[in-house]
Amino acid sequence: MKAKYIPLILSLTMVISASAQLKKVDYKDSSQVLSGLSAIPKKVNSNKPGVLILPAWKGIDAHSEEVATQLASMGYYAFVADIYGVDKRPKDTKEAGELSGFYKKNITEYHKRISLALAELVKQGANVDNIIVIGYCFGGTGAIEAARANMKVKGVISLHGGLGKDAARETKEITAKVLVLHGADDPYVPEKEITAFQNEMRTAKADWQMNYYANAVHAFTEKSAGNDNSKGAAYNELADKRSWEAMKVFFKEVFK
Repeated sequence: MKAKYIPLILSLTMVISASAQLKKVDYKDSSQVLSGLSAIPKKVNSNKPGVLILPAWKGIDAHSEEVATQLASMGYYAFVADIYGVDKRPKDTKEAGELSGFYKKNITEYHKRISLALAELVKQGANVDNIIVIGYCFGGTGAIEAARANMKVKGVISLHGGLGKDAARETKEITAKVLVLHGADDPYVPEKEITAFQNEMRTAKADWQMNYYANAVHAFTEKSAGNDNSKGAAYNELADKRSWEAMKVFFKEVFK
């Protein structure tokens, strides 16, 4: 039976029920303790497909938890990465900007934290040869970086993520399939950055796709962003639903 789209904003009862599937998993980057979330499917597919979820700039949140539980209900092993560390969770947008900015500038550190989370996903039972990385906003940037670094993943999905790359960095061939789900009116990703990204994908000989969603700005899958597009970040129910369906099609193609 095909899995149906379930709105990401669930009722309180459903959230409590779904959250019961999540398990906190502590791991380390040297002395830094990280704490991610694992969701194990009740019915395991023989290929044991896994999905690593990279959260937005504020770190693990209700939205990434809901995505993990939905994916587990569809038969995927899911793991929500902790990029910052248990004692470094941002308290506000100022701190979130500073922390995410650090990892964007120190890209090898971001790569390391993504790689550590991938290892934890495999430890939870996912097939190391059957993994996709998805990310939201800052996490969307991380998903693209997983492809740029040629981590051992079959595909990556960026949802309203940043697409920029330091021009001084070498463009290497990309083997993972790439899907970008983008708000057509996102003010935080300028056209110059989009053009550079698309040219990069061509140079890298990547198998890439980019979907634009009308009337959608940044954070269009995030209900907590409100509905005022003039702020530059806002939830868009139709774009959320369409991007979820596009993601499922991508899963079907990549995981087979």
